Amino acid sequence: MRISILDQSPISSNQSAQDALYESMNLAQAGEKFGYTRYWIAEHHDLPGLACPAPEIMLGFIGAHTSKIRIGSGATLLPHYKPYKVAETFNLLATLFPNRIDIGIGRAPGGSAEATNALSDNFLQQVYKMPDLLDDLLHFLHHDFPENHEFEKVTASPVPPVPPETWLLGTSRKSAALAAKNGLAYAFGQFMSEENGAEIIQQYMDAFESKKTGQLPQALLTVSTVCAETSEKAEEVALSWLIWQLQAEKGKRQLVPSIEEAKKYELTDQEKEKLHILKQNMIIGNPQEVGAALHRLRTKYETEELMILTITHSPQERINSYRLIAEEVL
Repeated sequence: MRISILDQSPISSNQSAQDALYESMNLAQAGEKFGYTRYWIAEHHDLPGLACPAPEIMLGFIGAHTSKIRIGSGATLLPHYKPYKVAETFNLLATLFPNRIDIGIGRAPGGSAEATNALSDNFLQQVYKMPDLLDDLLHFLHHDFPENHEFEKVTASPVPPVPPETWLLGTSRKSAALAAKNGLAYAFGQFMSEENGAEIIQQYMDAFESKKTGQLPQALLTVSTVCAETSEKAEEVALSWLIWQLQAEKGKRQLVPSIEEAKKYELTDQEKEKLHILKQNMIIGNPQEVGAALHRLRTKYETEELMILTITHSPQERINSYRLIAEEVL
């Protein structure tokens, strides 16, 4: 089994945004030390509890402080941007950090409607054009536009020795079909989806169209996980993330609360039910429980790689969770 890290760069109630971004760098270094395959950082806009609107900038910082772990965006939200600029940016990263760069592509806005309008024009039309945007991006990355195409002679410089590895991220059959059609690796976000991920990944595998000799479908599953030395401790640590999610769903996006703050939060009956549902879509437990659950997911989804999202109030507890999981399954 391969395991990887998805980082949303959360800001805890006792942190500044700078603190959170430096903790993201510390997490990438820890993941490299523990044997994780890749580290991806997400893109979000105008969300008070999340520190990173620009993965491409953080990847330069993180790449300079690591040496071998693959690093990438989870995701770059393509409808906001011109494919050429995205290709230039990630080719530059792949030139600086050879054979280490992933570019994960998504279509979500990553923030409120107001933030989306501030960031880009005609976002919904760009979402509808996603297949064409993706096609242009891939041509720029591989410098293979058809003859007489408008961009045939345009190069996304600098050209790295190894192109970035492109992944399509999604939570639906539509994203799986688009990844398969383009011969791309596919990452399914089970932590933010109520869809049947196993069926969607199988759909991707069955429909995959190879674009070069020997190319095979490649999929990973992203799950929200909290691990601690005991089940009781894991439940306690996970409460910060759970209460934070409830607050966000009520439109009160705040910083990640401490365990003490989370315990003081008074739950309504409706929130208690929602909390139960949130926990059903997570893995929370001691190393043996988490390891067994991850192995079950690997078997169910028939994928060799699981990507883990862990949000805790304490950076030390987050790194400890990743350490315990690595020691159990690697």
